[in-house]
Amino acid sequence: MNNVSFGIAVFGSMLTLMVLRAPISVSMFLPGAVAYWYIAGDNALLNYLKGAAYARFSFYDLSVIPLFILMGQFATHGGLSRALFNFANAFVGHFRGGMAMAAIVACALFGAVCGSSVATAATLAQVALPEMRRLNYSGRLATATLAVGGTLGILIPPSVPLVVYAILTEQNIAKLFLAAFIPGIIATIGYCIAIAIVVARRPDLAPAQPRRTGAERWKTFIEIWPVVAVFVLVFGGIYGGLFTPTEGAAVGAAGTLIAALIRHELDLKGIAQCFLGTAVTSGMIFMVFLGADMLNGALALSQMPAQLAEWVTHLGWPPLAILAGLIVLYIIMGFFMDELSTVILTIPVIFPAIMALDLWGLGLTDKAIWFGILMLMVVEIGLIHPPVGLNVYVINSLARDVPMMETFKGVIPFLISDFLRVILLFLFPVISLFLVRLVS
Repeated sequence: MNNVSFGIAVFGSMLTLMVLRAPISVSMFLPGAVAYWYIAGDNALLNYLKGAAYARFSFYDLSVIPLFILMGQFATHGGLSRALFNFANAFVGHFRGGMAMAAIVACALFGAVCGSSVATAATLAQVALPEMRRLNYSGRLATATLAVGGTLGILIPPSVPLVVYAILTEQNIAKLFLAAFIPGIIATIGYCIAIAIVVARRPDLAPAQPRRTGAERWKTFIEIWPVVAVFVLVFGGIYGGLFTPTEGAAVGAAGTLIAALIRHELDLKGIAQCFLGTAVTSGMIFMVFLGADMLNGALALSQMPAQLAEWVTHLGWPPLAILAGLIVLYIIMGFFMDELSTVILTIPVIFPAIMALDLWGLGLTDKAIWFGILMLMVVEIGLIHPPVGLNVYVINSLARDVPMMETFKGVIPFLISDFLRVILLFLFPVISLFLVRLVS
């Protein structure tokens, strides 16, 4: 059996375990361990296992993950989502479909202090869904809007998948965050345009509401000043060189906690729940890391990634055609896997091949940053695309009267926006790299 066939067999075993509902970390670890043993023997496997956990978790930059998750937990339990939604609704709610647009904008703002797609979708749904029902919004439009709005939680920095990508590829976290801003804003605008087009064709789906006064708008802005202050403090400090991304995450977590306490939305029990939620989520992520490390260790031992990179470079295909094929592969993987597992599993295998390609004449660092943002835009599609669409399942668990198929139908205009945005970023890398080059 050659290395490519061996790699395919290992991946097939992993997918089989996933189909059997085994945890993703286990689905990666077991085939990896068996493959490692098959190639190197039991002594080599035991020696690898002896130091694998320490080698992975002693890496200092990993501490940024639980800190950003804690920041998101404080934001989620601290009632900040309600203030952000009221603020966005005060400014755009009077347009037809304006409350749906407000939900999108609120998701983008909340994503700036959360970093999680599912948490953003679930938290904003609890605030925005009752208001949309009160105005007789279509269930299809309301649930689809909140499902796709949740994806902005990983597009707008801080983004946990982007942090993981930076760690795996040894890239600068601050530069990747900076590169994600403009694509994240484009995503927000694109979703709002999709809503405008839908309600222009079907005005009955989203009734308008009265325009807010200047005083009412100012009042909603006053309510969100803690969020603005935390955002400016964290990212201003990171890009101003005051502290590292890890230190910025710690400052952000402390600032979000203070903001929640100022709003009297968080008590001791809530704080304990935030720490527990952070521990559970971080534990899940780190277990996926271990599983992926075991699998990728076995693949590296088989020399499959190196041979794959060499094979890709000698295909004779245009580099952009190869990248387009990888994008399609990521979309397909999104049907079955969550975005974080996809990143952790594929990047060690695919990244060397990407670095070997000549893409728009980009240097290695620019290429790595651009590909990271492009990959992030693609994996979020899997969160709303059937048959899995994790965000759709989360929203429908909160709106059980809306059939799942109705929500998936409502997602279609947003998926068109997603695909157009991916094509735009694919053809024009400068969109992702503009701020990075401006600041550098």
